[in-house]
Amino acid sequence: MARRNILTKEEPGLYKKCRPVTDFNARLHQLLDDMADTLEPENGVGLAAPQVGVLRRAVIVLETNVPEGEDEYLIELVNPEIIESSGEQYGAEGCLSVPGEYGMVRRPMNVKVRAQDRDGNFFEVEGTGLTARCFCHEIDHLDGVVFTSKCERMLSEEELESGKLEEE
Repeated sequence: MARRNILTKEEPGLYKKCRPVTDFNARLHQLLDDMADTLEPENGVGLAAPQVGVLRRAVIVLETNVPEGEDEYLIELVNPEIIESSGEQYGAEGCLSVPGEYGMVRRPMNVKVRAQDRDGNFFEVEGTGLTARCFCHEIDHLDGVVFTSKCERMLSEEELESGKLEEE
């Protein structure tokens, strides 16, 4: 397992559409393991393969909606697609590929995703709140979409420092 470099917004690869994963093999397993190793020290909640320079449809998302006393855990999504969404949330969003910048983005409050696991088995998973936001954000990356293109407005340094993120 190893940490990989995270591409930043200046890198053209971040804006390319990813190809589906067709080989569920040791290379895919290594990619997913490396993505987990890369995400953890960054204190992020999600990472998509194109962010580490691999144009394949694979993401990892940290499930933070866990009962008290239980550990958060990673959800691996290969070839994910959103099959249902409901509600709305509006809040600050950032990205490891756009360090230090945050913007106000509307996302669904609840999302259901159909994906494959690292061995190619299909499954469905639901997310709410931050997890739903992260599913949408990371799946956007697979289509070459960075959150800044969905922001209604970017946040100023003063807003970030004050912790008061005003909805408009």
